[in-house]
Amino acid sequence: MNQRCKLVLICTFLGFSSGLPLFALASLVPVWLKTYGVDLKAIGLITTVMLPYAWKFLWAPLLDRYELPFLGKRRGWMLVTQIICLLCLGCISLSDYQNLLGSVVPICVVLAFVSASQDIVLDAYRREYFSDEEQASAMAVWLAAYKISSLASFSLPLILVDKNYATWQQVWWICGLFMLLGIFTTLIIKEPQHNYQTPSLQKAIVEPFKEFFQRLGLKQVILVLSFICLYKLGDMLATNLASVFYLEIGYTKTQIGTVAKIAGLTASIIGGIIGAVWMNKLGVYKSLWVFGILQAAAILGFIWLAYIPANNIYVLAVAIAGEALAVGMGSAAMGGYLATLTNRNYSATQFALFSSIAALPRTILGGSVGYMQEYAGGWFNFFIFCTFLAIPGMVLLYIIGITSKHMARAR
Repeated sequence: MNQRCKLVLICTFLGFSSGLPLFALASLVPVWLKTYGVDLKAIGLITTVMLPYAWKFLWAPLLDRYELPFLGKRRGWMLVTQIICLLCLGCISLSDYQNLLGSVVPICVVLAFVSASQDIVLDAYRREYFSDEEQASAMAVWLAAYKISSLASFSLPLILVDKNYATWQQVWWICGLFMLLGIFTTLIIKEPQHNYQTPSLQKAIVEPFKEFFQRLGLKQVILVLSFICLYKLGDMLATNLASVFYLEIGYTKTQIGTVAKIAGLTASIIGGIIGAVWMNKLGVYKSLWVFGILQAAAILGFIWLAYIPANNIYVLAVAIAGEALAVGMGSAAMGGYLATLTNRNYSATQFALFSSIAALPRTILGGSVGYMQEYAGGWFNFFIFCTFLAIPGMVLLYIIGITSKHMARAR
């Protein structure tokens, strides 16, 4: 099997495994709770269980330092986290939606922590296994598979429940069993070659951050991390409770799970491919500009839906497809940008830091989206607010471009 086929297959199944638990937490849990009449504010607050995605860099050094006694440094942790994700998804079926704090939240917190840990080692594996030239292609395939996983962790469960083909208890286990795709892949693939010695715990914690600060300097580090945090802020908040928004304006679970999600999925995959192709032509910096502007403009589709809340499946499909296309391109550009920031010798910790910063708005502000929507006076004003939130990230991108040129001249 040639390297290109390996890239496609590995990134497809591992990208799928990475996205499955995240979409289950971010999209399926809110709809599940909404179905049983749980208050929107409570649903918004429960999304804070995804906080581990924003703090995973804190324990990433442990995964860099310690190796399990089977399958190698990366694959051993991959297998363990994938198995636990499967079990946690199944255990949600045993939880009591009427007892959020005592039943639902603990399981979701464990799932978020283990899923975030899986992402640490999966990102490190991708960064170490593929060459620098293959990173953009690997990221495009990875993001496409990542989005496809929403069919198994969101669309399929909604259709099965809405058509009475399965109960909520059954679909949670069905969702969990899709993790077997990642488990089997982990058992088959090879461990990447590690051309460095396993560091001490102290060095594993200190060196990745020390190297990053020495390479860029304090001022540039602050600018870069702030940009990573704010680049997708508007889109993240706009889509945080999107599934609940669709339900509130009159769409059925089947409509959301089929036409809307399929339209969004297809557009997202196309966007990721376009993003990878154009990133090679435009370069990372210009791609971030173009795709960032499109990303902000795409939120207008949600404003359109909120202004005309008619049950028109074609309007819904167009709005979601437009947003997904732009976000797919933006995600590909951001993924390529993060890869350029990462030193291969510290891939797990540094990539965990960057992706944690990128997830920070969703995890910290996600719980308050219900309150934001109410304070804004409805969905229409809320989505306008989200559109303006895209501006700070673009301003920082402009500043980073100027400072990078100055640093290059200084060298």
